[in-house]
Amino acid sequence: MGDEARPASAGAEKVVAADEARPERLAAALRLTFRDPDLLRVALTHRSILHDVVAAGGDPIAAAARTNERLEFLGDAMLGAVAAEYLYALDPAADEGTLTRRRVALVRAETLVAWAREIDLGAYLFLGQGERPSAGARDRMLAGAFEALVGAIALDRGYAGAKRFLRRFLARDAAAIVVEAEGAANPKGRLQELTQQRFRLSPVYRTAAATGPDHARVFTIEALLGERLLGIGSGVSKREAQQEAAAAALRLLAAEGPVRADEAGGDGEAGYGMLGDVEG
Repeated sequence: MGDEARPASAGAEKVVAADEARPERLAAALRLTFRDPDLLRVALTHRSILHDVVAAGGDPIAAAARTNERLEFLGDAMLGAVAAEYLYALDPAADEGTLTRRRVALVRAETLVAWAREIDLGAYLFLGQGERPSAGARDRMLAGAFEALVGAIALDRGYAGAKRFLRRFLARDAAAIVVEAEGAANPKGRLQELTQQRFRLSPVYRTAAATGPDHARVFTIEALLGERLLGIGSGVSKREAQQEAAAAALRLLAAEGPVRADEAGGDGEAGYGMLGDVEG
């Protein structure tokens, strides 16, 4: 990602004048059209310009209205609403508690920072003169700017416009983010829940290989659903290798999206109804 752009002068108006085309360049890069381009300009203006405004004898209250904090507030709400609607449609069987946990995982700061970096949002920001944020502060700045961008789109194009913009990220990343968040602590347990929910089958773990001397064995385990190989993992113990295989299986299923039980390639009969190990 390029370095965050910085204004050449102290006043809020001169901040904009420092690169008048910056918001238009971002809109073009994102293939967005704003009825009110000033909304995008405000969304890109960080509160760090206030130091320059005060130093130049300007009105900090008036300048604060030209920073992106209010749009950040709006964008945060819009992100939550769009993510909630997307998750609601993605998994009709999920209960309220599950949907809430998934929404929190989906709109967490780390996700927003990754999306902001993907569109090189930092290169378009208006920052105070000499602003050199730390790594943590830069991430907070990027997450806030992404929310402000969503807020600006919502004001200019309505909820539908914000939804269209966010869907490009959600359609690609939502399932994997949710699976990672829910399966990080116990991939094997999460895979068991997921395969039961989708296919009414349980995964089976088969030892594919065991290499190395007795005191330094490395096991390779396959996670299977019926005859289908879902994932492969390795580790110094069978348990570790099974967890790795389950994590790989979760990533595969996340990429595929929700699947009906009758598409699983099995009939759910005896032989796959219990979680266990099958030694190869």
